[in-house]
Amino acid sequence: MKSFRKELWFQTSRRREYINITHEVEKCLIESSVREGIVLVNAMHITASVFINDDEMGLHSDFEVWLEKLAPEKPYNQYRHNGYEDNADAHLKRQIMGREVTVAITEGKLDLGPWEQIFYGEFDGMRRKRVLVKIIGE
Repeated sequence: MKSFRKELWFQTSRRREYINITHEVEKCLIESSVREGIVLVNAMHITASVFINDDEMGLHSDFEVWLEKLAPEKPYNQYRHNGYEDNADAHLKRQIMGREVTVAITEGKLDLGPWEQIFYGEFDGMRRKRVLVKIIGE
């Protein structure tokens, strides 16, 4: 059994962004030389997310509108967490969108559905953050 670990680093230019990281994960898979197994991709920061969905800009806009309805950024004083930082909404958005994804590896490829892509979701950006890619298999 092989085990491979790599960190991907991101720094967004906006507070909230969705970045398609499928190709970066595929590069990790090639580097690992695992043909059959599983890849775990997870955000290593409590205000960021990794999730699978369609790479369609309208949908990304819908995420933004929906998440802002559920956990609006402002007013900052609506959250008990806010004090030292003003990012309580980012913590809540991460809870909704999830921490990680696990994808099967079959014949050396990510076994994703026809429209599925892997995304890094940033909810409190403009600073450097990392994503862990862990691949296990043969």
